[in-house]
Amino acid sequence: MTEERTDGKPADGTESHDPDFPPAFLSFMRQGWRDTGLPVGPRPEVPNYTKRRAALSAAFPGETLVIPTGGEKVRANDTEYRFRPGSDFAYLTGDYDPDGVLVLRPDGSGHDATLFMRPRSSRETDEFFRSRHGELWVGRRHTLAEKSTELGLPTADLTELEATLGDLAPARTRVLRGFDASVDSAVRPYDGSRADGQPARDRELAIAVAELKLVKDEWEIAQLQDAIDATVRGFEDVARVLPADRGVSERLLEGVFALRARHDGNDVGYGSIVGSGEHATILHWVHNHGVTRPGELLLMDMGVEGHHLYTADVTRVLPVDGRFTPLQRQVYDIVYASQQAGIDVIKPGVKFKDVHLTCMRVLAEGLAELGLLPVSVDEAMDESSTVYRRWTLHGFGHMLGIDVHDCSHARKEKYRDGELGEGYVLTVEPGLYFQPEDELVPEELRGVGIRIEDDILVTSAGAVNLSAGLPRRADEVETWLAEQREAGPRLPG
Repeated sequence: MTEERTDGKPADGTESHDPDFPPAFLSFMRQGWRDTGLPVGPRPEVPNYTKRRAALSAAFPGETLVIPTGGEKVRANDTEYRFRPGSDFAYLTGDYDPDGVLVLRPDGSGHDATLFMRPRSSRETDEFFRSRHGELWVGRRHTLAEKSTELGLPTADLTELEATLGDLAPARTRVLRGFDASVDSAVRPYDGSRADGQPARDRELAIAVAELKLVKDEWEIAQLQDAIDATVRGFEDVARVLPADRGVSERLLEGVFALRARHDGNDVGYGSIVGSGEHATILHWVHNHGVTRPGELLLMDMGVEGHHLYTADVTRVLPVDGRFTPLQRQVYDIVYASQQAGIDVIKPGVKFKDVHLTCMRVLAEGLAELGLLPVSVDEAMDESSTVYRRWTLHGFGHMLGIDVHDCSHARKEKYRDGELGEGYVLTVEPGLYFQPEDELVPEELRGVGIRIEDDILVTSAGAVNLSAGLPRRADEVETWLAEQREAGPRLPG
């Protein structure tokens, strides 16, 4: 019998449905294998990761920093979700494999960095062919030396991590918690006070990484542009298979975009929102089990996550039959005007809140024109009221980067209450949503939901729309949709 783990699975990585391994088979499998190395070289973006670690090191002199990526997550029983590395870990290392842990230890002038990783399965044991983590099951892993060459980072076997963590002084150690339970338990929190569910000292580490990510360097901007360009192609793919005269499943459209995301990038950056008709009024509609209908609108909020994990986040609303009705266009134009007003004020030094207020005032003015506001625009915009939010709910946008909601641990004074800086990338995505059950709006507006979202780079000259490859104005959207339909379906390639 195989040894059992605490989760009930065999310790050797086999599964309950695997056949037994007779001695003759085991003996046969242990011989006749040629050993080859992976053709690796230093990745060109390694200096970017080195700079980021140096900046983090400068923020915590004399302290040890522990940043894990986490492991595979169970989807059901003995199957896992496709692994996606922890964003902060990937931001600091460029490593995308599961189970890794970055340890930065003070060396007097800064920090020594070591990446603890699970190395290639040795041919000296049976793991390589009988374990679900073996390379005949999941592919060849890097050796320690190969990974070190590729990332320009010293590496160590993951089996050495426990001893390393056991030697750390809690009062001089900070851990990025919530990613690896074994790391969390190995380093006892020193500070008993807690904020957002974790020790305050450790939260300061999460804050520091988040605020480093606010400013994107040239390489990061290029990664975002690649992801956004792939997203534009994905929207084109969807438009080309969207019939004008009959209904199709929202999931068909979701799947068409997902094909582009997997072909041109790593995956989708988040669960695609494909909402037809009244589903467009549900802000995070991800069930996508509805059907498009001529005469209705189709809202799609989708983004490709690139090979280096930077993600796009774009929303467009299409008239299914090719033309907006006068009322649909009226609402669309309000949202477009709101978005354009927000984009126009973006530049370094502008407060994040002021972009929000600019977008929201245009929405409130549009709601007043529709006869919906129960008070004046000024009263609706007052902080003690904000009744206009009944029909919009969310803010104007968020930071974007290696996470779709990037920099989420940054302090309010650096983010929501802070000023925009050169190199920031953020979304601008106002919307109006008239719920089908809302008796305070005319019946003809119920079930109409419109959001327009683009990805904006802050430069010294102002805003640059990275997703300008997709049209935004109502008449341009109609023309673009007709052009895509005329071009016909295509496969990525």
